[in-house]
Amino acid sequence: MSRDTGYRHFHDQLDALKQQLIDMSQHAEQLIELSVESLVQRDAEKAQAVIKGDHVVDALEINVEQAAIALLALQQPLARDLRYIISAIKVSGDLERVGDHGVNIAESALRLARMTSSIAPSREIQEMAKRARDMLRDALDAYVRADGSLGRAVCRADDEVDTLHDSVFAILLAQMTESPATVQEALELLLVSRNLERIADLATNIGEDAVYLAEGKQIKHHFEERSSTPAA
Repeated sequence: MSRDTGYRHFHDQLDALKQQLIDMSQHAEQLIELSVESLVQRDAEKAQAVIKGDHVVDALEINVEQAAIALLALQQPLARDLRYIISAIKVSGDLERVGDHGVNIAESALRLARMTSSIAPSREIQEMAKRARDMLRDALDAYVRADGSLGRAVCRADDEVDTLHDSVFAILLAQMTESPATVQEALELLLVSRNLERIADLATNIGEDAVYLAEGKQIKHHFEERSSTPAA
């Protein structure tokens, strides 16, 4: 195999890895959307579809890991390509956990479907779901395109989801105080809110990986700020 042919083959494999991550992200996003629909509509059938559909995300995670390891072993990539392949393994793990949180929401929807409904999911929960999906989509786009600016925007968006989660907690706490009979339902909805917050956190992780890939800068845990502060 000539050097040029080998180079093209490597980048074909790299493109295939990127596509697997895109497919995985899309499946995870669909699980989130369907799980929230099952919650809002108290639709047990849709909730079961989320639980059954999670195996697709699990299988894609294994495929990404195997493809990344093969590229590392056989191609010995350098610089950004090396960073991309190593972080692809971590990103696939984050996406797999997104799918797990979608399953958690669907399981809450199943339990709520068996209850006498007296609390409707607040608009804050639905807004959290929308923002978490948008963050996930933008984070993966930033990662695939090595767009540090978009990756940073995803990280900033996480604060808005956190604020919505705090609002949901306050609303449900007031509901439980006023009507103790709603405690079980309120706790399920609080669990849903927590899972959506974690999905946004995972999207933030991917956004941070996009910044590292694009700029070679580590911004996790405010590392960039600490490393630029002169020692006392």
